[in-house]
Amino acid sequence: MQLTRILGAGAMAGIALAGYAAAEARAYTLREVTLPLLPPGARPLKVLHVSDLHITPDQTKKREWVRDLAGWGPDLVVNTGDNMAHRRAVPEVLDAFGPLLDVPGVFVLGSNDYFEPGMRNPLGYLAPDRGKRHIDVPQLPWRDLSYGFTSAGWLDLTNNRQMLRVAGLDLAFTGVDDPHLGYDDLEAVAGPAPVDADVRLGVAHAPYLRVLDQYAATGHDLILAGHTHGGQVCLPFVGALATNCDLEPARAKGLHRHPADSRDGDPGSSWLHVSAGLGTNPYIRLRVACRPEATLMTLTARS
Repeated sequence: MQLTRILGAGAMAGIALAGYAAAEARAYTLREVTLPLLPPGARPLKVLHVSDLHITPDQTKKREWVRDLAGWGPDLVVNTGDNMAHRRAVPEVLDAFGPLLDVPGVFVLGSNDYFEPGMRNPLGYLAPDRGKRHIDVPQLPWRDLSYGFTSAGWLDLTNNRQMLRVAGLDLAFTGVDDPHLGYDDLEAVAGPAPVDADVRLGVAHAPYLRVLDQYAATGHDLILAGHTHGGQVCLPFVGALATNCDLEPARAKGLHRHPADSRDGDPGSSWLHVSAGLGTNPYIRLRVACRPEATLMTLTARS
């Protein structure tokens, strides 16, 4: 009898936790941060960082929430990849961005833009990375997705550099293809960031240290990435347990320095913003103590 009560209580606790984690995965949240990066006298620049939507055709609430972000009046959109999670999701992704496609934007793709997702053991993310990548599955229509973005005027930063003038500021971008798949070509984007730009931004889907190190060493003011889902399953007072890359869990989401022990103004260092993203694997839509998010970064003038 006692064992039956214990098992019953355990089952109820498990059901409650699963219900909470399912609700958490749909509790979309906009974070706001302010960062003084602009030349003295420049007006504030609003940068919307969006990542890891993992959209499927049935995710209406998520699409509507992303569309509503246009109401915050961003001057620039930075999309760090993993937009879709279904072979028929391109129209839904473009619909989600909707009015944001009328805003200047840049993007890179992630592994889940390239390859169809599958059922995964979530505990596998806590194990050491053995370098195995699931590329033996059907490809997703990533070319159609890229065409949709570029047709709207967004810049494709796949292993290249671009300049963009936004709100009277000259912004320099360096981007790489997904480092998680080993598609990043660091030689193609090597060399100092343009010294005559007002702000220099490095963009990647997955924040692997080799990419962050090069961006910081070559004079980028700010690096933006996603991929980690903020750890997705976090513990109170502990935070993320894993990042699914070689970035340490303490920097799984939010605004930090890179290298981690550097300070603002140190040569060879940058600000790093890692988005916890808006989605999950479509087969396991659970998050624990890590709400799905986008971030509105307000860049202000340096004092």
